[in-house]
Amino acid sequence: MCSSSPHTLDFDAFVHGVTRARLGVWDWDLVTGDCVYSDSWYAMLGYASGELQPNGELWLELTHPDDRQRATESGERHLRGETTEIETELRLKRKDGTWLWVLDRGGIIERDELGRPTRMIGVQTDITKQKAAELDLERANERFRLALDASDVGVWEVDFATETSYWDSRTREIFGLGGDGESQPLNSWHTYLHPDDKASTEHAHENVGLETQVIRYRIVLPSAQIRHVETFAKLVPGPNGANRLIGTIRDVTVETDQRAALQWAADHDGLTGLLNRTAFKQRLRVSLTAAGANPVCVLIIDLDQFKAINDRGGHAAGDRALCQTANVLRWAVEGGDVARLGGDEFAAIVHGSVQEAETLANGIRRSIEGFGTDAKLSASIGVAGSSATNRSASALIKRADLACYQAKRSGRNRVATAEGAMLRAEGQS
Repeated sequence: MCSSSPHTLDFDAFVHGVTRARLGVWDWDLVTGDCVYSDSWYAMLGYASGELQPNGELWLELTHPDDRQRATESGERHLRGETTEIETELRLKRKDGTWLWVLDRGGIIERDELGRPTRMIGVQTDITKQKAAELDLERANERFRLALDASDVGVWEVDFATETSYWDSRTREIFGLGGDGESQPLNSWHTYLHPDDKASTEHAHENVGLETQVIRYRIVLPSAQIRHVETFAKLVPGPNGANRLIGTIRDVTVETDQRAALQWAADHDGLTGLLNRTAFKQRLRVSLTAAGANPVCVLIIDLDQFKAINDRGGHAAGDRALCQTANVLRWAVEGGDVARLGGDEFAAIVHGSVQEAETLANGIRRSIEGFGTDAKLSASIGVAGSSATNRSASALIKRADLACYQAKRSGRNRVATAEGAMLRAEGQS
């Protein structure tokens, strides 16, 4: 540390300090036009002292062509009294042909009796590393901007101290707004949240921590259009508890719709729109678990003499019959779980007793029998109910299928229960 006692500046130490600090000093006599440069100035550029002929234009001769006008204008504005000092960044050519970035600062230190400037002194600081870092940062930012543009991702930030949020242009576009990125009231975001997602979305954002969180929710645009968005959010601690929440946002509506369509196709029969066998079995497992000790029944519906319809009216007639059957089942089960297991075999989940399910099955049978198709259509239906000790989805389907088989063997166009089927099987053995 420097001593507090009075002392004089050691000139050699000053020169050494200037050199170590990579500073070049220039001294310009405005009356004669001569300019003197320090040894450290020459050293910055790779020259020995005296290797170049000093003059008032030497620095300009070594200045990059793209920087000359800016540098001269900075000096001229100062001489006209428009600025308190010269301050500009420029590139000087080194002896090896490379370019050195310097920050040039200086100003008038002497005037004549009429107030006209007669002498200026300045210092040029090597900022090459700083400019290289700035260039690297700009390149990184440009790559980041390109990546955002390519991915259609918006950037947002919440400042809790000022209770404002910043949305860039892409974020504003996602929310159906125009204009460039700008600040807006903190509570404006809440007004866009879908009513069904509002509470969960606000709770998720309030609990975002230092680790990045992924949040998906729906927003309602000013046009009333509903969009699905995905946000990556992270809390950034600030001084004195002034935390900020930063994140990205992406419109995933198309992706969500496509995923839903794929999932629907994976779970449903393409012709009738009913559940397929795999999805039905999964729904049955869920129903059995949710029902607890309450009874759950399965209906297996198999169309009788379906081949005759295809033979007489072709596959179009057969498809019509299958779709009509599907509609009857939808109506009868009132939006419950109904499936086409394959071919002309259907299934339905009914909550209630076996007796209630049997009554419903007979109503379905009569509705199918009343179809005006190309050939008389009927259905055999098997009914099986769960018990307190038997809650297996596979076993329930198997028992209902056995009952359906018994209905067919008994003459078709009728309903049979698993309990009755088992009794008849035992009587025949």
